[in-house]
Amino acid sequence: MQLQLVERTENSIKIGIRDADTTIVMPIIEKLNDNKDVKIVRFIETHPELEMPELYVEMYEGDPVPAIIEAADEISAYFSDIKS
Repeated sequence: MQLQLVERTENSIKIGIRDADTTIVMPIIEKLNDNKDVKIVRFIETHPELEMPELYVEMYEGDPVPAIIEAADEISAYFSDIKS
């Protein structure tokens, strides 16, 4: 999976995700939806051969990057605790 910054404002960010794996993206979206400071979270999928999917995050106030990092870290910690 490769990430590409598409658009960024003070309170929002749109990230393109090449070779998006929804197994990873959907739990991050769920964690972001649980964050009271996050206003909108959207996973935008268009035609798979024309454009890459995008993750859009908008905050009530503040920078969305720390919220995305926190959600990804929580998911990473959850999966790293799983033992085979």
